[in-house]
Amino acid sequence: MTICAPSRPDRRQRLSPVLLLAFASIGVASPASATEPPTPTNAQAGPTSIPVPGEAIRRRAFDALGRRGRFPGIEARAKADKAAATERLAAEHDSMQARLYQALGLAIPDDPATPEPRPTPANKAWVPLIFASSSMPISTLRNYAAQLEKAGGVIAFRGVPGGLSRIGPMARLSARILRLDPGCEGPACAMRNVQLVVDPILFRQHGVARVPAFAMVPGDPTLPYCERDEESGPRASHIVYGDAALSGLMEEYARLGGKEEVSDAASRLSRR
Repeated sequence: MTICAPSRPDRRQRLSPVLLLAFASIGVASPASATEPPTPTNAQAGPTSIPVPGEAIRRRAFDALGRRGRFPGIEARAKADKAAATERLAAEHDSMQARLYQALGLAIPDDPATPEPRPTPANKAWVPLIFASSSMPISTLRNYAAQLEKAGGVIAFRGVPGGLSRIGPMARLSARILRLDPGCEGPACAMRNVQLVVDPILFRQHGVARVPAFAMVPGDPTLPYCERDEESGPRASHIVYGDAALSGLMEEYARLGGKEEVSDAASRLSRR
């Protein structure tokens, strides 16, 4: 015989109508709504822009920076280090410049065994000057340098080979002209005591359009323009053109009326 168990009544049906009404009024959150975060309001979201400080805050910040601590000891050490670095830099610059001039053959080497050039006579009332050009044969320029060393003269060029932006060619040309031994290379070569200048104003003042040319210039043509006696610079009374020995150029200059001007240079040239 079949045994049937009695059916289990629904629990909801066992609750009294009062409790059902209470639950309905309170409300039960669903599982989906329990996991969702609450939507923040504008007041809870926080600032959305960087606040702009007022004038008072900015003034306080700058005043605080101005009153920051100072360290006299550190500042004194920094100044001393800066001064020492400046001195070292200047010494290194002079040393490198001297080494460069010696390497190009334009300075006397530090070797004491190398003979020093003879000093130029102190009388600079009238200086023999040869107007030259880099296009002249190097043998001619060397001959003039040897003679001008005896007479205490100067060689002047209108410009620099390759332009003023390139000093290397002029330095090499000067070394080739002034070396006592034309086959010598390097910084240990002995040089003649003759000054070479690049001065286009000298050419323009004397109207020299071709070289070689010779003149007796008053004053020292190697000085800067601001240190010369006249604003217009030294100016000779005569110009002698032609490729000739320095003694012959002086004789022609004396014949043109400059006998007194060439007398000292001629006497120095004849004594050597």
